[in-house]
Amino acid sequence: MTRLYDDPSTFADDMLAGFLDVHQNSVAGVPGGVVRATETPPGKVAVVVGGGSGHYPAFCGVVGPGFADGAVVGNIFTSPSAQDAYSVGKAAAGDAGLLFSTGNYAGDVMNFTLAQQRLCQEGIDTRVVFVTDDIASAPPSEAHTRRGIAGDFVVFKVAGAAAEAGYDLDAVERVARHANDRTRTLGVAFGGCTMPGGAEPLFTVPPGRMGVGLGIHGEPGVGEDALPRAADLARRLVSGVLAEKPAGSGDRVTAILNGLGTTKYEELFVVWRTVAALLKDEGLQVVAPEVGELVTSLDMAGCSLTVVFLDEELERLWCAPTDTPAYRRGRIEPRTATPDRRTTSAQALHTASERAEAVTAVKPGTPGSRACARVAAAGLEAVAAAMAEAEEELGRIDAVAGDGDHGRGMVKGSSAALTAAGDALAAGAGARSVLVAAGEAWAARAGGTSGVLWGAALCAIGERLGDDREEIADADVAEAVRAGLDALQRLGGARPGDKTMIDAYGPFADTLAERVGGGTELAAAWREATEVCEAAARATADLRPLIGRARPLAERSVGTPDAGATSLALCARAVSGVLSLATESHDTKELGGHA
Repeated sequence: MTRLYDDPSTFADDMLAGFLDVHQNSVAGVPGGVVRATETPPGKVAVVVGGGSGHYPAFCGVVGPGFADGAVVGNIFTSPSAQDAYSVGKAAAGDAGLLFSTGNYAGDVMNFTLAQQRLCQEGIDTRVVFVTDDIASAPPSEAHTRRGIAGDFVVFKVAGAAAEAGYDLDAVERVARHANDRTRTLGVAFGGCTMPGGAEPLFTVPPGRMGVGLGIHGEPGVGEDALPRAADLARRLVSGVLAEKPAGSGDRVTAILNGLGTTKYEELFVVWRTVAALLKDEGLQVVAPEVGELVTSLDMAGCSLTVVFLDEELERLWCAPTDTPAYRRGRIEPRTATPDRRTTSAQALHTASERAEAVTAVKPGTPGSRACARVAAAGLEAVAAAMAEAEEELGRIDAVAGDGDHGRGMVKGSSAALTAAGDALAAGAGARSVLVAAGEAWAARAGGTSGVLWGAALCAIGERLGDDREEIADADVAEAVRAGLDALQRLGGARPGDKTMIDAYGPFADTLAERVGGGTELAAAWREATEVCEAAARATADLRPLIGRARPLAERSVGTPDAGATSLALCARAVSGVLSLATESHDTKELGGHA
């Protein structure tokens, strides 16, 4: 178990504070993560990596010369927000452009892409490379959908070495993609990991068995098999990765036998003994291999084998010197830390816990819009309470085929949204400003897929309602809900039947529009739409996920409803209660701005 923590909800922030204090001469804290203690020199491309916490030494442990210029640090197993990625990218970028690289997970793809777009709009040429090395997560014909696991380390190292060597941005991007194309990984697990504060592991493996095809976010394997001897496990791993040897590759490779958090180094060395012999028997020469913990999954028991099919350029970059808090090779002359980048222990704690949130300028709303804003803020209060109550159950549902972080993310997001909405409301904001402030805070604090999607939906709803209307009719609310749905689909790309929150949101929006259009008063229409939403959320149990982190474990997901659809239905029910109370107190017309 993960036994040592103060507050589970701030575990990643607390970890980062300690890390920054220990390594304050080589790294500095910035909102959203860490950067090198030295400024990026003129003419050098900046390489920023990142993802959720729980993988140390990835990702903050590899910030330093010859490797990354910065790392974005999300919550446990949760994509950092677009705001965090933007913040770290902006702090790390010099005058030669920026490369982001992270694993190919839905939340990371959305958040890092949004950060890339924002940085490009500000004149910082930014590229993104998503790592797709896990051969168990999709067949070769769908290799672009595979997730990134221990191969992250290889792609990050190659990109960082290229940038250190003076490659321009086009060349750094090219070689990072080339490294990804030449990297294959297969993992196994003997036991699941436990989230800080959790009483049970995210999944279990029966005695004498092992999960095959593991991710690095506490997901169970795509299959299960008998636990073999070390030599037989080595044969399983080697045969799996070599079966996908790239066409035209030579006889020189590097390899990483990676421990996932609990497997002892001695055990890994026993497995490596056979791995090395098998690779040699295949006519392969292994260059600078690594055995140890490089990309972990909290306290998961297991390991993975990564093989990289080298060419002259990849070999040179893989073997290039580097000096980071967690990984060193060769010798690099130290540089003097930039004074304003140094972070004291107290500053580190402040930086880590006070994440940058988008600040919305408060514009005074009309009386009608402020009335709508009051009801919206009350709805957010009810949503935050509902999410706090449902956190454990949402995490349990999410852990069936995912990483178990959905409940915690919804709590963090809704709580931040409520605070931001309250501040805006106190300043006299209308419906738009209150909901946009709430959406931006939700996305910034929650991170992950749900964070960015809820943020986009709330912002779209707010934009549709506006601050300037003298009257907001029931039909306007229904249209705003539809605008939120449209924003989700544009950003996430999900369609009905993909087993996402769209499967509950679509029927909710349709029913609300139909009932309101037929003359039903808003509170009653919302109540009826909520019942439809709840039924649709339950029905997702029969679906197989076609996108997102649960997709590789689609069969395991059947029989369990989608966590995102479930939480959406809970939120709809919470808001329905607010509207019903308003009806009983004869204040429903406040929402329509008639008061």
